[in-house]
Amino acid sequence: MDINSKFSQAAVIAASIAFLGMCIKAGIDDFADKDRNVTVKGLAEKEVEADKVTWPIPTKELGNDLPELYSRINATTQKVKTFLKQHGLKDEEISVNAPVVIDLNADQYNNNLRAFRYNITSTITVTSRNVKLVRNIMARQGELLKQGVAVVDGGYENRTTYEFVSFQQMKPQMMQEAIKNAETTAEQFAKNSKSSLDKIMHADQGQFSIDDRDQNTPYIKKVRVVTTVTYSLKD
Repeated sequence: MDINSKFSQAAVIAASIAFLGMCIKAGIDDFADKDRNVTVKGLAEKEVEADKVTWPIPTKELGNDLPELYSRINATTQKVKTFLKQHGLKDEEISVNAPVVIDLNADQYNNNLRAFRYNITSTITVTSRNVKLVRNIMARQGELLKQGVAVVDGGYENRTTYEFVSFQQMKPQMMQEAIKNAETTAEQFAKNSKSSLDKIMHADQGQFSIDDRDQNTPYIKKVRVVTTVTYSLKD
């Protein structure tokens, strides 16, 4: 083998070793950078007014004569419907449920004497997107008392409920705000670790919740989203 051949072989071996070294270094760097990331949470909150209300209006009649009671409950129902329509509600926003009749004498476990045998409850339900109008009508329920109509407490099952149904329209904006807040937190972390943010490695769609702002204002809702974002870091 001549000198030129030996030199060529040595050059090839040297180049191979250099290339192998570069590959090993790149692999080590990738391994070292593999866990160089930061996971942060981003929060976005907004207070909004409810845009749908469901208002049950129960009324009750007591007596012993069923036909008479039905006549009275129907008259009461008509008075309530007229009251609601006079204050701006439409027919499609008002629904009347079938009366519920309880025969008090059918309770075999209660032997107490009762003045009346039948208890009839009728419930009119208002469902409207005009929350402010309905709340104004609620404040004027006293006008029904002048007509001899007493709206009874419907309990938990017949409570007034408020919803925010336009939620889907604001989801993209709130997600963007939550991710921006997450990025701000991540940038501060990177700064403290003498690094800088690189690309987003992973991000979830966020967990949304809608709750009453407080017990006294159920018609004001707090919309909240929390998202988790993982960023890679670089020097």
